[in-house]
Amino acid sequence: LSFYYPSNYEVNTLNLFNLIKRKKNTKALLPVINSRDQMTFAQWDFLDILKVNKYGMLEPAVKKKPLIPNVALVPLLAFDKNNYRLGYGKGYYDKFLNKYLKLNKNILTIGVAFSFQKYNKLPISKFDVNLDYILTEKGIIKKSWTYWF
Repeated sequence: LSFYYPSNYEVNTLNLFNLIKRKKNTKALLPVINSRDQMTFAQWDFLDILKVNKYGMLEPAVKKKPLIPNVALVPLLAFDKNNYRLGYGKGYYDKFLNKYLKLNKNILTIGVAFSFQKYNKLPISKFDVNLDYILTEKGIIKKSWTYWF
């Protein structure tokens, strides 16, 4: 399961770490920007050292083998009714997902947001990936339906 270390008022995903570590066969992954300016994911344990990357985001400090998540929690600035997201503008998640969803269509993608971040329609390009679900404090939004708690 990939998640992100929250910053910029993003939804705090760190509490998920406690759930993940209880599952014996589940690895927690964090994004890493590599030397070729591509995003990969590396296994992370809660007490592992983090470093600040060139964008001011925290990522694992120790180089580890890149892993591909089965479930990806994706940060966002905004989302729309078709589960497209607006990120921070560098396209790292879209590039990663475009590449790996071609190899494994079973990667589950979940945008994590607050409900106020929803817009009717965002500008999209052919490189944008619409997510399987959006998870907010009010419920889960699937591509074709909405379920509010």
